[in-house]
Amino acid sequence: MEDPQATVAEDDEIRKKPPRKVARPGERKLQILQTLATMLEHPKGERITTAALARKLDVSEAALYRHFASKAQMFEGLIGFIEETVFGLINQIVGSEEDGLQQARRIILMLLDFAETNRGMTRVLIGDALVIEDERLTVRMNQMMDRIEASLKQALKVAAAQAGSVEDADASERYVTERANLIVAAVIGRWSRFAKSGFRKLPKEYAETQAMLLLT
Repeated sequence: MEDPQATVAEDDEIRKKPPRKVARPGERKLQILQTLATMLEHPKGERITTAALARKLDVSEAALYRHFASKAQMFEGLIGFIEETVFGLINQIVGSEEDGLQQARRIILMLLDFAETNRGMTRVLIGDALVIEDERLTVRMNQMMDRIEASLKQALKVAAAQAGSVEDADASERYVTERANLIVAAVIGRWSRFAKSGFRKLPKEYAETQAMLLLT
């Protein structure tokens, strides 16, 4: 026969437990993306499976697919966040800074700071997390880097016009194109070193000095 006192104690314990909060669809999608980004911060850079992601969230894989049709869509969500944040900040810089060289300098430092602040996203930026995923993800990241290069090129064009140092239009175009390409290569190199070092070699190390070198 059950002990009545034990039954009452169990009932009290159940009442003390707060009801499990059911996340709304938008909140759950954000939670999935945040968890994926956190898992990408693992220094060993192991491939993330939907099964591992589901375990981390304490849900079934089927629950994941109610919000995203595939893992590729999850990565597209991360890329979308990166694009929105990075180009939003670039627009802020260009809108608040008239000096072309300072625009380029601030964009460089922002790109390095973004990686340092969002470690998991760094593996997406360098394509490391996308190697064995859908090819369209790599294509989209390459397009994003082209847009970043175009933003830097525009800032350098403004700087060249302000300096009035290059009269030949073709030479000026070649100069800003080559310099913007070099800056992007340097930024990607810093991102890559950060990720490959297990996030120990910070991308902003020597950033101010190196940005000046890239722009002189």
